[in-house]
Amino acid sequence: MKSMHMMKRAQRGFTLIELMIVVAIIGILAAIALPQYSNYTSRTRASGAAAELETLKSAISECYQTDGAFTNCVTQGTGPIPTVATSKFLTGATPVSVAATGVITVATTGATLNDGTALSYVLTPTTTAGQANMAWNASGTICNATRGLKPGQGGCP
Repeated sequence: MKSMHMMKRAQRGFTLIELMIVVAIIGILAAIALPQYSNYTSRTRASGAAAELETLKSAISECYQTDGAFTNCVTQGTGPIPTVATSKFLTGATPVSVAATGVITVATTGATLNDGTALSYVLTPTTTAGQANMAWNASGTICNATRGLKPGQGGCP
């Protein structure tokens, strides 16, 4: 009877080997999951940057259709052109600039490369005579399928 009681006692808890196996499995899962999570958050911030620029793109497009030129369509906070503020998606002291040609430039976004370098985003408007819609073509380092926008997103080729 005593030996049965001793057996039950000896079976309580985990062995050192079992604990080491669990720790190893958690380590392997973490090594796979953390880089994927980092890529995911960077892609999310790239999409957020693209979304935050939609109002500015629409205002510039509408202004261009009304005026027939970008002359009155490039100064943020003037007329129909909104001011774009710094956010977690658009970073830097002056997050967005608009050139006289209507090109929107974001020098640094919240999206980054693995080494922490911020991705840039440049949107170039293209118009075709007789058409009402303005197409926006993206360039810059934000067109990065792993850490930024995938092809076809946000105007990326």
